[in-house]
Amino acid sequence: MEKRDPLPELTELGPAEALAELRRLCLALPETSERASHGEPTWFVRGKKTFVTFADHHHDDRLAFWCAAPPGVQEALVAEAPERFFRPPYVGHRGWLGVYLDVPADWDEIAEIVTDAFRLIAPKTLAARLD
Repeated sequence: MEKRDPLPELTELGPAEALAELRRLCLALPETSERASHGEPTWFVRGKKTFVTFADHHHDDRLAFWCAAPPGVQEALVAEAPERFFRPPYVGHRGWLGVYLDVPADWDEIAEIVTDAFRLIAPKTLAARLD
């Protein structure tokens, strides 16, 4: 019998639960903080640089978050799964990734996306603490 990788467990959370889980992921990273920016919960590295922002129907009718992403990731994920990923307004031209939270989500994958966003924005010495 051929061994197959299990499908990721997809979970659909309501807005409050999605925000709580995103908050947990972001604040678990070293030297991160949260404050409102443009009316939305936003997470910062060392209180200065944004790496993730929540988007509760911000500029459209969808629940999502926007985050920094390595070069090429936004284009690849949006092409692969446009029902889950998008190019966000204002920051999409810089390669940031939009992730819909109003669809079943793979929270393990989201944890990786958030961690990648942190690594991209954090100073190298701080990002190295994750290794």
